Amino acid sequence: MAAVRGGKAVPMATLAQAPSRTGTSAPGAPRTPAPASVRHLGPNWYAAVMGTAIVANAGAVLPFTGPGARTGYQAVWALSVLMLLTLLAARTVHWVRHGDQARRQLLDPAVAPFYGCLAMALLAVGGGTLAVGRDVIGTPAAVAADAVLWTVGTLTGLVGAAAIPYLMVTRHRIEPGSASPVWLLPLVAPMVSAALGPALVPQLPAGQWQRALLFGCYALFGMSLLATLLVLPLVLSRLIHHGPLPLALTPTLFLVLGPLGQSTTAVNNLADAAPGVVAPTTAHAMDAFAVLYGVPVMGFALLWLALATAMVIRAVRRGMGFSMTWWGFTFPLGTCVTGAAGLARHTGLNAFGWLAAALFAALVTAVAVAGTRTAVGLARGHLPAPPRPVTS
Repeated sequence: MAAVRGGKAVPMATLAQAPSRTGTSAPGAPRTPAPASVRHLGPNWYAAVMGTAIVANAGAVLPFTGPGARTGYQAVWALSVLMLLTLLAARTVHWVRHGDQARRQLLDPAVAPFYGCLAMALLAVGGGTLAVGRDVIGTPAAVAADAVLWTVGTLTGLVGAAAIPYLMVTRHRIEPGSASPVWLLPLVAPMVSAALGPALVPQLPAGQWQRALLFGCYALFGMSLLATLLVLPLVLSRLIHHGPLPLALTPTLFLVLGPLGQSTTAVNNLADAAPGVVAPTTAHAMDAFAVLYGVPVMGFALLWLALATAMVIRAVRRGMGFSMTWWGFTFPLGTCVTGAAGLARHTGLNAFGWLAAALFAALVTAVAVAGTRTAVGLARGHLPAPPRPVTS
């Protein structure tokens, strides 16, 4: 939808969620928040699961660990599992009781891309189950759980990667100059599969099965990478020609870090899984590719991080308040942590290890802030709430 300003149509987006204003209090009476309802529970809430799970996943690969860190990662993983199960149940109720709203979300170009978060939430929790949850539930159970979540998450991600762009072309009305980093969400889901799939390679029978998964992950990597290369210039062009994003949507600039950090993570994890699965010369080439691809991409990720941080500081100075888009700070930062940690393994440079540690500290801070503000919003009945129109 669009608003008219100065005779020009201004696109509207509905990404930010504000406190509900659906109460029926009389004029002049104190406003009380409406009780929380799953009617307005959108797919963007899966970003909270992703952002929580990535703390455990990223912490598990840090080259530097402190005493008790593993226990902390296990606690965060358990929390992410609980969040995922709760949200899956709530979203099921949403589809059953409010199917009209769910279909409306699919047809809303500002909301539909968030369906990519479902796949990534499944994948992130599955990866954490194998990385740290195995200490709690045992390796066989962790492998089985990760295999199921990776398979379901990958299939869901592939459907979203094709279906959301299809809807954007055939059903959505995309206003000129409205390209958003949110468009990357369904496209980066296959990259998450490519990054987490290698951990399952050793669990398969040697030979064809292991090679099929390894090269399948490379195919997922290429699929996501090429799609990202098509969309990212649109996002940058929108910023240059139409100015900064609306204040509430500024945190979504961090979403660009997702495919950058995750692709770096993917090539490093694939190189780790290659020895013994493919010919030594091929494994050596994969190891070289991990470094030759990962280092330049991580450099660009740091450049974008600086730009996005500057834009967020600008938005804060202009009054940017909390919204669910703040979870956009979390998972993308986590992928940069795992990417930097992978480069530390393959280059032997301590600088990448320290970079991973610094980014992890920023990740933990972002998750703590977003999680606290979300919990307060839920406790006060402000969340979930109807999306607030935001001019773009």
